[in-house]
Amino acid sequence: MPDPQSPPQGFSPPHGIEPGERWRAPYACRSSTSRGRLIGEPASATRGEFQRDRDRIIHSTAFRRLKHKTQVFVSHEGDHYRTRLTHTIEVAQIARALARALGLDEDLAEALALAHDLGHTPFGHTGEDALEECMAGFGGFDHNAQTLRIVTRLERRYADFDGLNLSWETLEGLVKHNGPLLDRQGRPTARYAKTGIPVAIVEYQHRQDLWLDSYASAEAQAAALADDIAYNAHDIDDGLRAGLFGHAELRAVPFLAGLLDEIERLHPGLERPRATNELVRRVITRFVEDVIAESQRRLAALAPADADAIRRADRSVIAFSPAIETADRDIKGFLYPNMYRHPRIAPIRADAAQVVRELFARFSADPAAMPEEWAAGCDGLDEHRRARRIADYIAGMTDWYALDEHRRLFDATPSLR
Repeated sequence: MPDPQSPPQGFSPPHGIEPGERWRAPYACRSSTSRGRLIGEPASATRGEFQRDRDRIIHSTAFRRLKHKTQVFVSHEGDHYRTRLTHTIEVAQIARALARALGLDEDLAEALALAHDLGHTPFGHTGEDALEECMAGFGGFDHNAQTLRIVTRLERRYADFDGLNLSWETLEGLVKHNGPLLDRQGRPTARYAKTGIPVAIVEYQHRQDLWLDSYASAEAQAAALADDIAYNAHDIDDGLRAGLFGHAELRAVPFLAGLLDEIERLHPGLERPRATNELVRRVITRFVEDVIAESQRRLAALAPADADAIRRADRSVIAFSPAIETADRDIKGFLYPNMYRHPRIAPIRADAAQVVRELFARFSADPAAMPEEWAAGCDGLDEHRRARRIADYIAGMTDWYALDEHRRLFDATPSLR
């Protein structure tokens, strides 16, 4: 791996950088030239704007709740499976590594990584699918849009504003880390072609233009790939720990078969837990090194003069190579049937979805069943806004709080084991 203190091959640090000082590329976002916050605030005497964003995210209520939200829904059989919080920490570590190697702003990349899952529901993807089903007639549910609602509206920590009043660059990255939401003609891109842009994003766009027809910063693109890398590595790890598949089954993925052969060659007869750890760290290392090398090639070809040149590019600039794109696709293709839709998990998923659906139905019929802070004023809301408030309440629940609420309101609650 390249020395993280050195610039990528083909680039030269600007004049004036002292030996040992971290190099920053011309295309990196800079706190000093941030487009600012929706509500103006005095500058901090000790922190840059992206540091402040990171710190606000860490201290938010939504961030603390990640500790008790399931990552990929697996039976609670032990303490070593990932939660949304441990996943988020792993993503932040990888995002910082990518940012440093590519001369990007590490604080911004870390802030985006730390916030990227704030909008997820309880019970992992199962809970999100169930809430999307409940909200089908009310504008749907999208966890990226929910993250935006949390950081711009639902967090209530400050006297002067709702939300966290994050910088433009952080909000842009949260909304667009997977690419533009609109094409150059203003039409929703493929991801939202059928459903349209989520209401929360459209509403916020009227308040502050997030350039929905452009790519996000290189820092946001790095955080998005860090999420993919962490997912692949820890889902393999958790799936093996849970006994949903073994090393032999993983050989169906050529990329993983090659890594397993390498481990056996270097460490013949290695006990299974250590072999698993060797596999997981190799997955992360190969993917990270690939992103750095491929991104350096794309950056050299584009030669962006500033961060906006990254945004105006016609494709992602921080990216996997074609070979690792194939490996990523193959790993996800293996994990979907062998982990996320494993027969052992199916009844747990069904029970979790039932909890979400029944809570939504109960609160829709009787908003007063919610706590006073959520129920207040519901009678004066139209049907769509009332449903959105109920979705906000449910999406913010941890797994255990959702089960406790269900027990409070219903005679029988699934154990989810």
